[in-house]
Amino acid sequence: MHLIETLAPNERIWQIVFQIPAGRVASYGQIATLAGLPGHARQVGAVLKSLPKPTTLPWHRVCNAQGRLSLPEGSTSYCEQKTRLESEGIVFVKGRIALDRFGWEVGIETG
Repeated sequence: MHLIETLAPNERIWQIVFQIPAGRVASYGQIATLAGLPGHARQVGAVLKSLPKPTTLPWHRVCNAQGRLSLPEGSTSYCEQKTRLESEGIVFVKGRIALDRFGWEVGIETG
């Protein structure tokens, strides 16, 4: 049994999100699968939504499966997420992140 499997679901999600390197993004579904919760992308969203502010968890590196930000466009949180991602070199084209270019491939950047 891996250590992550002994953690509560929320803790597993946090552990995965902490591993996403700067300049990369992961989808809610990808995080759910990596946390041992396949099919629970909405749970990942709920966990991230409930984070205390401020937080050191890089929540801004999470997007939907289409490479779009899930927050309401133009909202304060949306603008914060987009600004943080752009400061890490992530490029948006027509409101989307190219996941083939900026998507996190587990094990490549993190060793």
